[in-house]
Amino acid sequence: MDETDTRQAIKDAALELLVRDGYRGTSFGDISAALGTTRANIHYHFGNKQALVNEVLGDYMQATLSALRAVWSHEGSSLAEQTEAMIAYSRARFRHFNPAGTEGHNWSLISRLRQDADLLGDDGRRMLNHFGVELLALFTQAFLSAGRRGELAPKVVAADAALLLAAIADNAAPITLAEGGFEALEETYRSLTRIIKSSAE
Repeated sequence: MDETDTRQAIKDAALELLVRDGYRGTSFGDISAALGTTRANIHYHFGNKQALVNEVLGDYMQATLSALRAVWSHEGSSLAEQTEAMIAYSRARFRHFNPAGTEGHNWSLISRLRQDADLLGDDGRRMLNHFGVELLALFTQAFLSAGRRGELAPKVVAADAALLLAAIADNAAPITLAEGGFEALEETYRSLTRIIKSSAE
């Protein structure tokens, strides 16, 4: 395995552990045990835990925002279709960490690291804040586009609807944990769509 592959393998293992166990519960020892390598090898590639976590978080945010832009910037899709695509995307992530019959596990790195934000350092906290800003901007544009397509009533303010959607998306994992499964998140997304649709009729 070359150095690029090794770095990626370390980040992949760290991601799995960080989502499950958070910053506090993940050590270089845990990562090295998962990979069958040494702690010294991880130190060689990343220096320290905070640097590794920042890189994993940066990659995760970039991949997540890219996937959500593909969903919510698709002009050929209605708001309801975009919502269903969002649900499907979230369900795939949920099922990765919660195979059938094993519900109750965290499945979002963003929400998990927010619980440990005091340990992340300035860069990590800035990244988490940036994610929220980007999410809100993306949803605002999606609702403005929905308005141009005639899917929003004049009284529905795109920025207000986007704020509600961002609150759901940003708390998706806690919703599934608090309510005992993914169905609660599905219903929360769909209820917002129904409210907006009923307002447009």
